[in-house]
Amino acid sequence: MSKRTSSPLRLCLMLAKCGPAGLWAPSAIASAELAICDINRAGGLFGRELEVFTTDCGTSAGMAMSNAIASVEVDGADAMIGMFPSYARAEVAQAIGGKLPFIYTPQFEGGEWRRDVITTGETTHELLDVAVSWLARKRRARRFFLCGANYRWPRESFAVARRVIASIGGEVVGEAFQRLGDQDYDLLLQSIGDSRADVVIPMFLGLDAVAFNRAFARAGMAERMVRCAPGLDETILYGLSPDDTENLYSASGYFSSQRSANNGSYLERYHMKFGDHPPPANAYGESVYEGIYSLVALAQATGSLDPGSIRSMLGRVVPRRSARNGSELRPVGSRQSVMIAAIDGYDMRIMSEYSGK
Repeated sequence: MSKRTSSPLRLCLMLAKCGPAGLWAPSAIASAELAICDINRAGGLFGRELEVFTTDCGTSAGMAMSNAIASVEVDGADAMIGMFPSYARAEVAQAIGGKLPFIYTPQFEGGEWRRDVITTGETTHELLDVAVSWLARKRRARRFFLCGANYRWPRESFAVARRVIASIGGEVVGEAFQRLGDQDYDLLLQSIGDSRADVVIPMFLGLDAVAFNRAFARAGMAERMVRCAPGLDETILYGLSPDDTENLYSASGYFSSQRSANNGSYLERYHMKFGDHPPPANAYGESVYEGIYSLVALAQATGSLDPGSIRSMLGRVVPRRSARNGSELRPVGSRQSVMIAAIDGYDMRIMSEYSGK
């Protein structure tokens, strides 16, 4: 173990502390603390301890930009880990200006748009390619209704969904957007009912997703229409009742119910650190854990935190730990496994897994 210097390296974890996505903050912070604790115990990075501090992305891109600038100029961030909605990603990258590494960790809509952001989460195409094909085979789905909040992730994901659905001979029978934070779903549910869809693909954030799924079930639609939500995780599930989850599925690169060597090791350390009742382990928190390990692996491979050098190692460096992909560790930037889970009460029962290779 290398000798440490007195000056720690400071990682800024930017996340939503308020608004619909705020419900993921506790698990993201816990997962970051676990990763930092384990990495420091193993010697830190470049002989220096890591420390993490959090900053709020807020509910607007402008607020996220201001807070990102402050995290660098005032708080002295050496790297940025981003686990926040995509409405602010471009502005945060602009604020950082390529001066330090920026690892963006959650699932996102995909697309090549900036070279100074490293993404580690699954793309909409990876998730929906698996989900739509599985629904067509197993549930004979052909008619799809797309709905979600009116910002970048759903808007660009709908374009992806249309292509994927067409590729299996399916049809999009309706699309609808709702203002972020607006939880009055009466008109939307009427449109869904009139569409005679086989499957609804809802793309709402956090608390908005909880409200949508409750309203969907209260309207009596859960028993006759399938929902498959790529953003639905354990934290959202715990906000629902078992009556709200009939015919509900999720597609993700991580579920805490996955039985694997990687996940077993992660959950064991998570519960040892935080006890029997920690924030729920979920894909969003796990993405932060993996993002920090990815940053450390890239930095160790280059011997620096230079953003350009770090990016040059994508696809060539394997992080020391991950909770995903069975017992395999995959290079940073490579595709991940995608799973389909059926929601059964408060359980996420994994139905199928695709390797992503």
